[in-house]
Amino acid sequence: MNMGHSEQHKSIRIERYGLESVPIEERTTSWYRYAFIQFTMSANTGNFLIPALAVMNGGLPFLTAVFYTSIGALLAFLFVSLLTLPGSKYGIPAQYAIRSILGGKGARLVSSPIRSITSLYWFSVQTIGGTYVLQQFLSRTTGNEIPFLFLSVPLAILMVTLATIGFQAFKQATTYFLPVLLLGELVMLSLYFTTEEPATSLLTSNPMLQREHIKVGLFYASLAFVQYVSGVSASADVTRYAVTPKQGAYGLFVGNALGFLMTAVLGSGAATLFNDVNPYVATSEQAAFLWLIGLITLTALLSMLSININNAYTGGYSLLNTFSSLSRVKSALIFGSLGVVLSSFPTIVTQAEYYIRLLGGLIVPLSAVIVVDFLVVKRASLSEGDFHVMTEGDTLFLSPFVTIGIGTLVYFSLPYEQSSGFIAFIVTAMSYYIATKLSSN
Repeated sequence: MNMGHSEQHKSIRIERYGLESVPIEERTTSWYRYAFIQFTMSANTGNFLIPALAVMNGGLPFLTAVFYTSIGALLAFLFVSLLTLPGSKYGIPAQYAIRSILGGKGARLVSSPIRSITSLYWFSVQTIGGTYVLQQFLSRTTGNEIPFLFLSVPLAILMVTLATIGFQAFKQATTYFLPVLLLGELVMLSLYFTTEEPATSLLTSNPMLQREHIKVGLFYASLAFVQYVSGVSASADVTRYAVTPKQGAYGLFVGNALGFLMTAVLGSGAATLFNDVNPYVATSEQAAFLWLIGLITLTALLSMLSININNAYTGGYSLLNTFSSLSRVKSALIFGSLGVVLSSFPTIVTQAEYYIRLLGGLIVPLSAVIVVDFLVVKRASLSEGDFHVMTEGDTLFLSPFVTIGIGTLVYFSLPYEQSSGFIAFIVTAMSYYIATKLSSN
């Protein structure tokens, strides 16, 4: 009873912990709460894209697309879960811990700005996408066209407000969202079985591992891996409140894995049955009743809210690592203000593919260095020397940036269709490992 009262009290208290360690007595979040959080963020419009394209562009059967994209995502989630340890073991945010890998100056001037820009961009894209869904629903139900800004700005402000309040608000919101999301996703799956094209054909399509599907399947597995592995630079932010390191890592992995499985089934299914990359749009068009359309729309909006609260929350910490004189609340408000402004320009999504590829040239090699350094070189622990580097803001380590440069060259020199992101990750990881070995010798 006391624990419930304590958690309720925390849910309305503004979080003020910045780069300093979260006190042990504040670390009360169990693995299943982390699983809830990650699951609620999974089934959003951006995450449907790769499983759907594996069917529509790659020509993969339904089960094959689900299988290969899940393999790539699960490998990324393994790394993302292990990189929660700086947060759960030491109570510090991810970008602050990355100072021990790149040096204080390297993290503040390179990795944190990259993470902030990435989070800001996806915050805007998700908000714009959610606004269009809501705008379409209101137009169908009322017959009136609501101006875009009248919807996008309030949605963005709501998400920024919850992110500014902090982790406890984020945790509480996703707990409330989860039952609605599960209901909505189950309704969407049920609509798959009421189409003219029988959904049972999804399970009786071509065998999963036919030889001609392997090359294409591995390509889409690599795309899923690249999409999610960038989470290694932010996953520690939320696990600062984990009861134990194992519970934080396990909860994130379980939630991400189950969430992606649902995402892959919905995304690949919509592409197979309706030739559409967006299950929310496809199923709402199949729904015969207004309340079903409303439920699907609400599901889309809650999923968008969940992922964007996370984008704003982690993006604020990245900004704080660069401008350490700010408080956590101020950095969150600054990030949120930028997000609200960018969300007011729908044209930002028209160049999505270009910006994603451009950011990937730095994000993918950087993620490889983070994974190898923390898991292999540091053996998943931070030493006193590492903490000294983190507090010393002017250090800059050359070796990580040389190998990141190599990975970036590989990324942009290879055709996108040849899994350039995955190859760049492997090359960067091997190069950095060899460099650290030579340096230690």
